[in-house]
Amino acid sequence: MDLNGILGIVLCFLVLCLWGIGDISNIPLFIDVPSVAIVFGGTFMSVFAAYPGSFWKTVPGFMKMFVIVRKYDVPGTITLMIGFAEQARREGILALENSLEKVEDPFLKKGIQLAVDGTERTIIEKILETEKEQIEERHKANYAFLEALIAMGPTFGMMGTTIGLVLMLKNMNDPSSIGPAMAIALITTFYGSIVANMIGWPVLTKLKIRHNQEMAQKQVMLEGVLAVQAGENPRIVQWKLSAYLDPATRAILEASREKERQEGRK
Repeated sequence: MDLNGILGIVLCFLVLCLWGIGDISNIPLFIDVPSVAIVFGGTFMSVFAAYPGSFWKTVPGFMKMFVIVRKYDVPGTITLMIGFAEQARREGILALENSLEKVEDPFLKKGIQLAVDGTERTIIEKILETEKEQIEERHKANYAFLEALIAMGPTFGMMGTTIGLVLMLKNMNDPSSIGPAMAIALITTFYGSIVANMIGWPVLTKLKIRHNQEMAQKQVMLEGVLAVQAGENPRIVQWKLSAYLDPATRAILEASREKERQEGRK
């Protein structure tokens, strides 16, 4: 579980309360029910109206990725693909069918199964590329949802500001109404910034990082399956796939593989 996201948001609120607002006794001044209704209620209802009911069933699933980490082990995947290449060169590609049980990722399992079944390279590539594209499309829909929240929060904040100013100007002859109207005018802008910058943006950025990690792993799997299907030399497979790693991780992988080769010669 990755608690950095939640911790970061909590710390943002603490910074605002301790150094922005200052005295804790001033916090109630920043709590205004009509402003909460306008910004948070308005933002949610606007987005709710834009998306069909079927989409809302998926929201908890991708939102939990903000705190629940799925490990994308690219070096481990490369090592696995090199092992498959070695087994295929040594025993034939049909022998990989016995290794499918230890493959947990459905994407990789499908690719290896297609290779074992003797599927043509172009067909394997097309099937796996289509799967990757569909994953990306689903992720883009999730991004669009969060981007809508980020956009609508400040927008409803400005709406609240307009409402507050109108109410204030309309009742200038009643001093008792000026305070509540000004509270709506100012606090709604503040709430809009919270929705966009303290909630929406961190979640969106974290999900994009997760997406890039997943796509990197899927690309390694795709390239690895095609290399194994083509019967490429395991060393070539290593060099080809390690290009997706940063220099430091690549050096560690190469050192590990070299150590294994040295031990195998003994």
